[in-house]
Amino acid sequence: MALGVFLFSFIELSSVAMGYFENRKALTEAQSVYYSSLEGTEQDAASEAAIKVEDKSDTRPLTVRPSFHGLLTVNPDITGWLKIADTLIDYPIVRAEDNEYYLSRNYKREDAKAGSIFMDFRNDVTTDSSNTILYGHRMKDGSMFGDLKKYMNRDFFETHRRISYDTLYASYDVEVFSVYYTTTDFNYIETEFSGPEDRLQFYDSIRQRSMYKSEDTLTEQDRLLTLSTCDYTLDPNEGRLVVHGRLVEKQKEMHSGNDVRYAKGEVNASTSGAVAVNNEAVKQ
Repeated sequence: MALGVFLFSFIELSSVAMGYFENRKALTEAQSVYYSSLEGTEQDAASEAAIKVEDKSDTRPLTVRPSFHGLLTVNPDITGWLKIADTLIDYPIVRAEDNEYYLSRNYKREDAKAGSIFMDFRNDVTTDSSNTILYGHRMKDGSMFGDLKKYMNRDFFETHRRISYDTLYASYDVEVFSVYYTTTDFNYIETEFSGPEDRLQFYDSIRQRSMYKSEDTLTEQDRLLTLSTCDYTLDPNEGRLVVHGRLVEKQKEMHSGNDVRYAKGEVNASTSGAVAVNNEAVKQ
């Protein structure tokens, strides 16, 4: 019997280890594709091609940045890239028509317990959402959003206030100003607001919740990036660790050009509806 228990435990541990290995392998492949494309872009910016997508705030077409061309041939659900210094977070971002699909699939749409870093389906990179939300599992090996826990350390919070966030069309610095534990009872995943007063009230509420205070002042024009992962500090099922930052746009590339198509000739850049989402639907 003892031998049977040992063998079962060994098989379980081997399965977990293999899952971590496959996850890291897939993410390494994504990084190779992304950064090789990025290097090519820097060497020959003149070779840039464009995907024409309607932009609600401008009549000109949006241009997909060349650094994403390679990833989009793998999966047209790719919407961006997120990187945080001194963490494992250096990953592609995907988006589906719901908040369930990428909970258990990697960026290549393959089954994977680690899932992906994915954007809330109500957000859309072709429009300027008030609060863009990214979700990811908290993996024990620190992958996916496992390293977000580092923000609970004051020194890390103070020295890593800037995150790199790139979408298909623009590049941002994200100025982190709030980090806290919460449960799904608090609706921190609101993407749009009824008006300036409602927006500023929300901004004030998330600043007040932060474990570490910052001197940042938010205005009604500011847009946010929110990172969310599971946490067991407050609740084993409904607990969350949340990081908020203000988006500071570095560049937004917009001009006409040759049409480039991916997958079946379409790019997943449809406008999301303002459909309410229950926190229950985004458990990780």
